[in-house]
Amino acid sequence: MNDSTVTLPWLVIRQDDSGNRYRVGRYATRSEAQKIADSLESRGHKQLYWVERIGQDGDLEA
Repeated sequence: MNDSTVTLPWLVIRQDDSGNRYRVGRYATRSEAQKIADSLESRGHKQLYWVERIGQDGDLEA
């Protein structure tokens, strides 16, 4: 696999206290994404962080 075909299917999503959602980053593995989400959440802000996977067609998987 070369750099042009690297897949980053795992997203970290942030939701603020007003309900707005933002993509924080994309990651190669769920473990890597979860580590980032946990680190951000441990800072004690009111935002929620979670991990989602992008499906084969680019849509988020439930």
